[in-house]
Amino acid sequence: MNVSLASIRADRPGVFADGCPTRTVLDHVMGKWGILVLIALSEGTQRWGALRRNIDGISEKMLASTLKTLEADGLVLRTAYPEVPPRVEYALTGLGNDLMTHVIPLMGWVAENATDIVGRRE
Repeated sequence: MNVSLASIRADRPGVFADGCPTRTVLDHVMGKWGILVLIALSEGTQRWGALRRNIDGISEKMLASTLKTLEADGLVLRTAYPEVPPRVEYALTGLGNDLMTHVIPLMGWVAENATDIVGRRE
């Protein structure tokens, strides 16, 4: 896949305009918690507690809010089972999995370069 800024602008004029839906999607997907939730779910279906343990530092409130947002965006599927005690699982949708094929390489680059980038500020 060969994508350039020129091809994006040609295919979708106004993509950088104020009010463009891309800004909302980028905010949800690339925000601090959204990206970490999506990456955690790229490893497979997880329950609430597992997600909370896998995403160090996320509060219950932020996890709940982030999952609701990503579910509303169609990136995450929430499945509640009618059991006692209740069991809820979260997984990526097809759209979420497709997104992760693009994000995982970016995350690899970030992980590889984060120490050097942050070190420049110190």
